[in-house]
This record gives sequence, structure tokens and C-alpha cells, in this order.
Amino acid sequence: MNQPKNHILVIFGASGDLTYRKLVPAVYDLFDQNLLPENFAILGLGRTELENDAFRSKMKEGIEQFAMNKVKDEKHLQTYLEKLHYFSFDTKSPDEYTLLKGQLRELDEQYNTNSNFIFYMATPPSMYEIIPEQLAAQGLSDEKTGFKRLIVEKPFGYDLATAKKLNKELLQYFKEEQIYRIDHYLGKETVQNLLVTRFSNGIFEPLWNRNYIHHVEITGAENIGVGNRGGYYEGSGAMRDMIQNHLLLLAGLVAMEPPALIDSTNIRNEIAKVFHSLRPIDEKDVAKYTIRGQYTASKIKGEDVKGYREEQGVDPNSRTETFVAMKLFIDNWRWADVPFYIRSGKMLPTRVTEIVIHFKATPHHLFADNESICKNYNQLVIRIQPDEGVLLKFGMKVPGAGFNVQNVNMDFHYSELSDTYLPSAYERLLLDCMMGDGTLYHRGDAVEAAWKFVDPILNAWKNDNSIPVHGYPAGSWGPDVSDDLIEEDDIAWRYPCKNLSDDGNYCEL
Repeated sequence: MNQPKNHILVIFGASGDLTYRKLVPAVYDLFDQNLLPENFAILGLGRTELENDAFRSKMKEGIEQFAMNKVKDEKHLQTYLEKLHYFSFDTKSPDEYTLLKGQLRELDEQYNTNSNFIFYMATPPSMYEIIPEQLAAQGLSDEKTGFKRLIVEKPFGYDLATAKKLNKELLQYFKEEQIYRIDHYLGKETVQNLLVTRFSNGIFEPLWNRNYIHHVEITGAENIGVGNRGGYYEGSGAMRDMIQNHLLLLAGLVAMEPPALIDSTNIRNEIAKVFHSLRPIDEKDVAKYTIRGQYTASKIKGEDVKGYREEQGVDPNSRTETFVAMKLFIDNWRWADVPFYIRSGKMLPTRVTEIVIHFKATPHHLFADNESICKNYNQLVIRIQPDEGVLLKFGMKVPGAGFNVQNVNMDFHYSELSDTYLPSAYERLLLDCMMGDGTLYHRGDAVEAAWKFVDPILNAWKNDNSIPVHGYPAGSWGPDVSDDLIEEDDIAWRYPCKNLSDDGNYCEL
């Protein structure tokens, strides 16, 4: 495997939780597998006053707790830690960037990294416009000497207007191919495997269209509440937090056309085409195509659980949604009139993210008297998390007299690949950026297209008080009225278990 070029990873917000729990442990995993270049360093920037040794000591704790590869050799770990440096830094002060440039010059000479820099903004979104401008003012976006790449964390904008503004600002200082908008969902192995499942198997791709698929269902469920993030969540809600980015992205991967080549440009072109093909939902029709809910106080396994409005930092009269179910259509040749049902929520019965392809029933109902078969069409379940894998449901004859039919499961689990290492999402995505591969990162036009679709829904919720916020007891599958989105009598939402297989025999919650 090719290794990245020598470079320095610069992390803004290095004293924060993301660096401690995800970034530095993920880069250690790359180091442990010899996937980093020979000359490499990390420069952490933060407002907290820290010496290099104190920063390294803190990051050591994070590595020991969160790295995928458990530390077996202290000397090996120490070699990695010596590549970590820290610089106390005020992100808002232009003068500080002059000092940063000097610090980078010293490290560049020390490590011989050829002026190759990756800038990771692990900061609040309010910094996303300040940092690129100041970097460019110091010539740190100029690629005449070495590559310069900028990683931007979500949320990428708050609505269409802010997303456009942010794109415009970034493109003043960095070129599109230098910008890496990160979404950890795209780093998950099972998300990437969706492309392989579709395009490398002759049994699926010919059926992957409106002629054979009845509907598509995408669920992103969490079994926890907002915790101490109530203040943040009040300004976000489930639509911004999960639907606009993660779950619409999964819909794009399900619905995209086969790319001409498996490369960054072609794959991202096809995803963008899907987003541009989303049928707009007019503000006056939002109540017809969307359901929003908010979890209320309940008992789960005998313990009292607070409702959303009782959480710390939440307005007692809040109308922020913690659950969204929606019905959407993709107006193109492949998917005309095939409904996509998408839902996401907090305080649901289990943590699970999955895609379910519901195939149409056979045209001749030979076994129409078997109600269970008629109501449960063939399903292909692609489980993103947990118990990652693929499940196919189809009818088989029950042994004995007659033609009694029951649904059976055929499944594959990633856990069965005992000799195969599954990298973490950040590990995979950071390595891709180091290699200059933007395939698994969002492109600006796709981000704007997703916001363009979501904006009328958010505007209707904000401006039309007649659209209800339905309460649902914590620990349930959301408001009962979400079933009304699915208008046909013989189909319903799938209620997934934590366990992928044997879901007909037991359900681990």
C-alpha cells in the first residue's frame, strides 16, 4: 500500500474532546500499522496553556483508552508521542498566525516534511471562517511549496444561506480540491461496502430500480437522550443533527448511478446528482411528508427517565424535534415514484443505523393465503451499526405437508472476519486526506443541494405553529402517527433489534 507523503497534521482545538478521544488515537492506529510517512508530526493548537510534555501525557491517556490497537509496547508508543507538539494559541488573534507560521517552519525543517500541511478544524463552527482567512493571509494555503489541505468538521452550515456563505468564504482562501468536509458516517466500513454490494454483484444491480423495489427505509436510532448537550441540541434538532447530513448521505449512496470510475470525482458526482433529483417539499405540504416528535418522561427498565424539556439547557417550552420521520422521492429514471422513508430519533429502544431495501411482491400470489409472507416482502438489510453486516430475508417452505411458507434469514457479519482489521471511521478518513483522496468527504455543491431540500421543512416548522410536535415516551419507537406516513395497509416500519440475525427469535434491546 502506498504511504502518504511526509507532512505535519495541525489540529486547531487540540485541547478539546475530539482530539483526545478520536483524532490522536486514530493517528496512533495508523502509526501502529506503519501507514504514516517516515517524516511526520502533529502540532496541536489550543487556548489552554500546556507544555509539550503535558500535552503528550494527556494524549497518552486518550490513546490507551480509545485507540483501536491496544498499546503493547511502551517504547513504540513513546516514539509516537515524541512526534506530538503543542502551541498555545488564540484562534481569533491575527498576530498569533504569524507565530504559528514560524512554529511550522521550525517543525518543517526538523522533520523534513517539505511544507506539506493538513489543517484540521476541531473547533466550534464560528471559527470556520476565521481560520482559513488567517491561514491564507500567512501564505499557508498556497501550494507552490507542498500541499495544503483543510479538514472541516460538521455542522457545515445551519441552513442553505449559511452553507452557501461558508462555501463562498472557504473558496476565497482554499480551492475546492483542498477542502475536506468530514462526515464520520462515510468512514464506516459498512457504508463503503454499500457500493461494493451494489456494483460488484450481478444479483443485486439488475433489481436496483423502480421495477423491483417497492420502497427504501433508512433508520438512524439512538437509545440515549441529549445528556449535557441540551444547549447545543436546542439549536440543532434531529433534522440538522442526523437527517440533513448522515441519513441523506445514505440515501444518496443507495440511489446513485454506477460511477464511471471508483474515484473521488465520479463517486461524488453521482451522489450530487441524487441530491439535485430530490423532489422538493413545499412548505405548505411539510405536514403531509414529515412527522416530528419530542421524547417525554417515561420509565425504562424500571428507572425514571427525563423528558427532553426537562434536560439541562433545554427551554421548558421547546419545540425542537428529537425525532423525525419523513417520506421523500427521487425524481429520476431509476427511482420514479419509489418512496424513501427516513427516520431518526433519540431515546428510542435501541441504537441502530440500517438501510432496508423492500422488494416488490411476486406478481402472481400463489401463496396469497399466507398473510405473513404477503405482508413481509423480500428485504435486504444493510446494517451500518451495531452488529455490522448484511441480512437477506426471503420465503422458504416449512417442512411437511402442504406449501406453508415462512420468512428465513441469510446473513453475513463483519465480526466473522476474525483475521481482518476494521479501522475506525476517523482512522480511515484521516488516511484518505493524507493520501489526497476526497472520495469519502462531502463536496460543496452536494452539501448545498442537501440544505436546499431540507430548508423548506425547517422553515415550515419554524413559521407554522399548526404543525404539531408529537410527544413520544422515552424508550418507544417515536410518535404513533409516524405510521401514517406509510399509506399502504400491508406495510409498516421495520422495528430493528440490536442483533442483526435471529431477529425473529429474540430482540436484544
